[in-house]
Amino acid sequence: MSDGATFDEMWGHDATLRDPYRGFHDWFAEEDPARLRAKQREAEEIFRLTGITFNVYGRAEAEERLIPFDIIPRIISGHEWSKLSRGIEQRVRAINAFLHDIYHNREIVKAGRLPESMIAGNEAYLPQMIGVQPPGGVYTHIVGIDLVRTGPGEFFVLEDNARTPSGVSYMLENRETMLQMFPELFSQNRVRPVQNYPLDLRRSLAACAPGGTSGKPVVAVLTPGIFNSAYYEHAFLADQMGVELVEGHDLRVVDGRVAMRTTRGYTPVDVLYRRVDDDFLDPLNFNPDSALGIPGIMDVYRAGGITIANAPGTGISDDKAIYSYMPDIVEFYTGERPLLQNVPTWRCSQPDDLAYVLDNLADLVVKEVHGSGGYGMLIGPTASKKEISEFRRKLKARPGNYIAQPTLSLSTVPIFARSGLAPRHVDLRPFVLVNPNGVKITPGGLTRVALKKGSLVVNSSQGGGTKDTWVLEE
Repeated sequence: MSDGATFDEMWGHDATLRDPYRGFHDWFAEEDPARLRAKQREAEEIFRLTGITFNVYGRAEAEERLIPFDIIPRIISGHEWSKLSRGIEQRVRAINAFLHDIYHNREIVKAGRLPESMIAGNEAYLPQMIGVQPPGGVYTHIVGIDLVRTGPGEFFVLEDNARTPSGVSYMLENRETMLQMFPELFSQNRVRPVQNYPLDLRRSLAACAPGGTSGKPVVAVLTPGIFNSAYYEHAFLADQMGVELVEGHDLRVVDGRVAMRTTRGYTPVDVLYRRVDDDFLDPLNFNPDSALGIPGIMDVYRAGGITIANAPGTGISDDKAIYSYMPDIVEFYTGERPLLQNVPTWRCSQPDDLAYVLDNLADLVVKEVHGSGGYGMLIGPTASKKEISEFRRKLKARPGNYIAQPTLSLSTVPIFARSGLAPRHVDLRPFVLVNPNGVKITPGGLTRVALKKGSLVVNSSQGGGTKDTWVLEE
């Protein structure tokens, strides 16, 4: 149950069962705990047999781990989701408009709403994209928006993921596993489906094909290869979409088109869903030592001969310093106040902000502006004096490399523990598809859960797990 200060999504602030969980609560009360424990073990076995793993880096060698999965669903009402969806769509449209602007007229800089230094000095900004018009005007074909919750109607955006958002395969496998183990739950609760995502993804990507594409657009998924931490997802999505999974050596430029090797020779590709970082995409235009990309693909792209999803250069919108300007960015491009709020953020590049952060390190969360996966961050309230001291030195040496935020009281949802239901902190990554015809948001997304009691770190690479996310029909 809730501890009073933390909002529990099942029990609220005052230990009163919330409406979205009523159907589930009634079912759970009738269940035999021994059966549920057996089901939890069964779920782990399904994940092991399916091969749902991820690689943990930063050790002597990469270590492959099973993704921990919890059988208790996270449940969101249709009304809550409707409100969230409007905010997510507004934000994604603003990000797309922002990317177009900074690679063209830079109106937001001219208007004084964003410092020039945020773009010019940003390692994620690609000068090679200046003046390039992506097919259909779409930069962010697939977006993941990380959200946290602090109260009944209080959602905050923690970060934006427009470069190469991952985790959608876990969302789909979580649902498939729950449907297999507890079909009765889905007949008793009106849960909106997520299984159409691969078909929606393929259709959305096809809708972004370059002008002049004849017939059904050819879509392919570009992976760095089997040693990449998200390779399972690359293979899964290609298989689910019914498209080819390719590596750089399978592709070449032929007659001004990017073509993939097949048993019938080379076939032109219209849309490439790439899971390779910008720097490795084209050794002729970026890192000359890259063996993962396709020489000359950027020249074909600039000429309008292929769609690259997501567009090169989108990573600047994931930057955590840019994040701190997102309320201004949303307002500038939509003319509306942001429907989803940012977490208050101090920019350590600014002397006054840096002084405040240094004085309050023990109470703050400090993140690298280009960091991801829970690495390179300090969680002040749980850090040792030695860790805080070391981080203080890093901050003073490179203040522009960091932002800081207050430690939010993240909402909790129940997990299935030995003692029964126990609250654990969560975040949520909804997945958004963008094409020239509109924006489509999959109902739910990936809920990541901190399995350690009291922990705020939900990343699987840092000991977190996942659970199925239900959005109920309104």
